[in-house]
Amino acid sequence: MLNASTQNFLEIAEIKEGVLVLKTGHIRSVLMVSSANFALKSQEEQEAIVFQFQNFLNSLDFPLQIVVQSRRLNITGYIDSLKALEANQQNQLLKEQTADYRGFVEQLIKGGSIMAKNFFVVVPFSLAEVVGGIQKDTQQNKKTGKLSENQFQRMKNQLWQRLEFTALGLRRAGLQVAPLNSEELIELFWSSHHPKEAEVGYYPEIPPEILK
Repeated sequence: MLNASTQNFLEIAEIKEGVLVLKTGHIRSVLMVSSANFALKSQEEQEAIVFQFQNFLNSLDFPLQIVVQSRRLNITGYIDSLKALEANQQNQLLKEQTADYRGFVEQLIKGGSIMAKNFFVVVPFSLAEVVGGIQKDTQQNKKTGKLSENQFQRMKNQLWQRLEFTALGLRRAGLQVAPLNSEELIELFWSSHHPKEAEVGYYPEIPPEILK
């Protein structure tokens, strides 16, 4: 009987320094990107956004992946704060009103009518693309299945250049951009593989030794 772990089926070997290291030896970084209400923009603003985004796409010489994550809004922390407010409320009328409001919010969420959408851009880089070549480590990398520290740092530096280029292009289109760090990447993939658990309760605490 095979004693296989779920982790064996994931493409990710490790997450460190805000970088996804895949089992193939390729690496990825993830940008979280804000949304824009395009319909509320004037025609001139819409044309400017489209023009800037078109210029950005035409300037790319590497692939990008755009990911949209949609799920019910997790308001566990907000509900807990309302419960604490209700418990500490001295005025009986305000206590009852807080309880009614909390019940209303909980029913609203259960109805699935409040959804949260998150937008991400995944920026890739592979060992074969490293400028200057680090072929001495290549054979060792094939034997161990892992990147050497030298390989990782060289690749990460060039990935960071792509990341900055991508962020600049998106900002010119009027979007806000922020790279995910290691903890945020772990939480993102945990929520992706545990969608129901991510909609209620709190995310599990990440052991400090895992964060790099």
